Parts: sequence; structure tokens; C-alpha cells
Amino acid sequence: MQTWHVYLLECSDGTYYCGITTDLDRRLRQHNNGTAAKYTRYRAPVRLLTSAEVEDKSEALKVELFVKKTPRSKKCSVITNKSWKI
Repeated sequence: MQTWHVYLLECSDGTYYCGITTDLDRRLRQHNNGTAAKYTRYRAPVRLLTSAEVEDKSEALKVELFVKKTPRSKKCSVITNKSWKI
């Protein structure tokens, strides 16, 4: 079974990007090379702020959506502290 990660990036323009992946190092390289998400393509270089392992793709998608709805000031702590769990 694959390990899934939810991650939060800070783009060169100061905006945040949240995504999911099974290979965090590869995905970060893709973002910085401009071959990942369209959003980060024009905002590179990006830097990893935080990430968290989750059980499966279903949970990763749910957490990603939760983080995207969370106010900017709380996004990092939601992922770091896994505060989407009840």
C-alpha cells in the first residue's frame, strides 16, 4: 500500500499551494521545474512549508479540501498538528 502525503508550499509570490502525492521529493522537483500544477508553474521557485502522511488517497483528498477551506493563517498548523482529525 502506498503512503500518501498532504503538503503545503509557499510560492515565490508568497501564495500557498496545497496538494497530495505519493512521492514528496519528486513532486517538489516537478513544481520547481514547472512540470507540476499550472498554479505553481508561473510562481516557482516554491518551498515546502510542511507535510503530513495520511492513510490513503481518499483521506488525502479530504484533508487537501479541508486545508484549502482553512484560513491562510492556520493552514500550516492544520497539517503539522493533523488537526483535521477529530
